[in-house]
Amino acid sequence: MTPKDKVPLDLHIALVGYGEVGKIFAAELIALGAKISFFDILLADADAAAAMRAHAASLGARPCTSLAAALAGAQVAISAVTASSTFAVADEAARYIRPGQFFVDLNSASPTTKQKSARLIDAAGGNYVEAAVMGSVPPYGLKVPIILGGSKRDELARLLAPAEMRMESGVAAIGVASAVKMCRSIMIKGLEALTVECLFTARRYGVEDQVLASLAETYPGMDWQKEADYLVSRVVQHGRRRAAEMREVARTVEEVGMQALLAAPTAQRQDWMADLVSAGTVSKSEKSWRKVADAIKAKG
Repeated sequence: MTPKDKVPLDLHIALVGYGEVGKIFAAELIALGAKISFFDILLADADAAAAMRAHAASLGARPCTSLAAALAGAQVAISAVTASSTFAVADEAARYIRPGQFFVDLNSASPTTKQKSARLIDAAGGNYVEAAVMGSVPPYGLKVPIILGGSKRDELARLLAPAEMRMESGVAAIGVASAVKMCRSIMIKGLEALTVECLFTARRYGVEDQVLASLAETYPGMDWQKEADYLVSRVVQHGRRRAAEMREVARTVEEVGMQALLAAPTAQRQDWMADLVSAGTVSKSEKSWRKVADAIKAKG
């Protein structure tokens, strides 16, 4: 049921990927009146599929056993998968996309990856729109800032207008919006990795309070105690996804003739944390950076 003062979002939207972003978008889009179908490769995994189907059932979203089935009848498809799967999804979608169907590439990938994906979708008759997400989807949800790119970007914005998303119209050239996103990620994901390495080392030396106090004095606009918990928790929760994104960032850096001297090691640090979470050393729900650091130290 949509709020009485809202124009219903009378669209069928297909979501490719039903992870954190997919679930948040599904809930909010359905609340606005949209019909949602989705496909995720984890639907082939019994345990993961059970949780996904239960979540989808609570919203009224329709899980599909193939990408083709999810795309069928949808006016808009939104791809929200890991960075490493960006091109593979576009490649498969190009086989099933209908003329005039929008394919919104929400993934964090290099400009070249987006350009290759766009050529496939456009050649198949679809409308490829690059979408660079300029913030964390939680807590913003559909209100997360997004830069749109591509010749059909304004048409998509008009189509999704009832959702009142924060979509900025970029340029027609594919890759520009992603360049903004990727360069931003050097700083954001790099800061996460630096925070992990800095504070975990400081805690082992027993000097974390002094380090945090010094940071607060140098950068008084940041609440470093609070930010440290937040930055580390993002690595704990999404390290694997962030590592894949940073490998795309490294590719972005190298595509313009620079060496990815920082982006590649950032991916390694993100993967390091993801490995610890997978091994059970660190709880994925832990919010305290100190507890994460202590859990890792306890395991040696």
